[in-house]
Amino acid sequence: MKKTIKNVFALASLSATLLISSHVSAQSAAIVCPDYKRGPTNIIGERAGKKIQKALEEYNNDLIKEALDILYEIETKEPYDRAFTDNFIGKMLAGQEGKGGEALKYLKGSVDPKALNDSEHANTMRLVADLSMQEKEYEQAIEYYQKWMTFTCKEDPDIYTRMAQAYYETKKLPEMIEPTDKAIALYEEPNKNPYVLKLQSFYERKMYKETVEVAEELVRIFPDNKQWWSQLGFFYMLVEDYKKALSTFEIAYNKGYLSKKSEIKALAQLYATNDIPYKAAVVLEKHMNEGLIEKDENTYSSLANSWHQARDYKKAAGYYEKAAGVNSDADYYRKQGILLHAAEDYKGALKALQKALDSGADQEGRIHLTMMEAHIYTGNFKQAIVHVKEAKKHSNTSRNARAWEPYIREKAKNNGIRL
Repeated sequence: MKKTIKNVFALASLSATLLISSHVSAQSAAIVCPDYKRGPTNIIGERAGKKIQKALEEYNNDLIKEALDILYEIETKEPYDRAFTDNFIGKMLAGQEGKGGEALKYLKGSVDPKALNDSEHANTMRLVADLSMQEKEYEQAIEYYQKWMTFTCKEDPDIYTRMAQAYYETKKLPEMIEPTDKAIALYEEPNKNPYVLKLQSFYERKMYKETVEVAEELVRIFPDNKQWWSQLGFFYMLVEDYKKALSTFEIAYNKGYLSKKSEIKALAQLYATNDIPYKAAVVLEKHMNEGLIEKDENTYSSLANSWHQARDYKKAAGYYEKAAGVNSDADYYRKQGILLHAAEDYKGALKALQKALDSGADQEGRIHLTMMEAHIYTGNFKQAIVHVKEAKKHSNTSRNARAWEPYIREKAKNNGIRL
């Protein structure tokens, strides 16, 4: 915004000849109202003009303070001379760091009486609005943008976008929609800014359905901007449309648009939510190995769960072991043991389940029953009966344990083993 103000000032400060000459540009250039009639063209008085000429010479030599001192001393009787002088002062101050507030005072003083020529009046109203935005005087910015449009009968998409931004800064979120829609309609080439402002208005008012619709437009109009794909995916998740969320993230991933940890985790989560655990595991594992996803308890646990759902029990057990290794969590050891048992790795299962017991795992009775089965399958009936006795001590497994006991004793007897 500051660069814009300086450019406006530079364009306004022509040569000394143009400033004090009667050969001014046609006033009608800034006005497009159908019933507009050009008013009289005012020129600066001779006495004030001489001082303005001198001030401009100082300005052109980069002697800003000296130029301003000359302008401050000008005394005028004619309204146009006063307005023109204040306008010149305001534009000079607008180009200086930290002088925005003071510049506004002079610029408003020059434009409010409507003493300037029509073209100057229109340009200064817009400058006041732009400078008000820079100085965070948002209500004033809206006021002068509206005055500029009323006076000139012009509709400018940049102005509507700035008005929407000003409404946002003042937390008038519903008022943002009309200017953003007008800006969108007026831009010859699509501009992302009014769409983003419109999206913010809906999102901050928790109007998520409308937020999704704007995000869909952003993806449709700006398909090469990876940011909008990711945001649309997250918005679909927000409204619990997980199929569309997955489709969006998957397309973005295949295009190479997903590069953030949160995005990859979201994609993996969506695969899992949509019952595609294998892809969930593959994506998470790939980016963990590449270093994007941290190797921590949560990641290991998520991988274990996904591989479990994909029925790769060995891999799942391996990740539960890694998760358990972070803080010796007994439940991870228990899950590792059960999965190794399912994979028919009975020795590995027994080792993991014993670690679960040693670490204070819950569900002790069920653990003993699983260990009992592992010992049966490995022909160790003496240890199987030990775990049956332990399982009988727990109310939730006592009945099953009693049912297993005669079977174990019979198998041991048939194999010539005394228990």
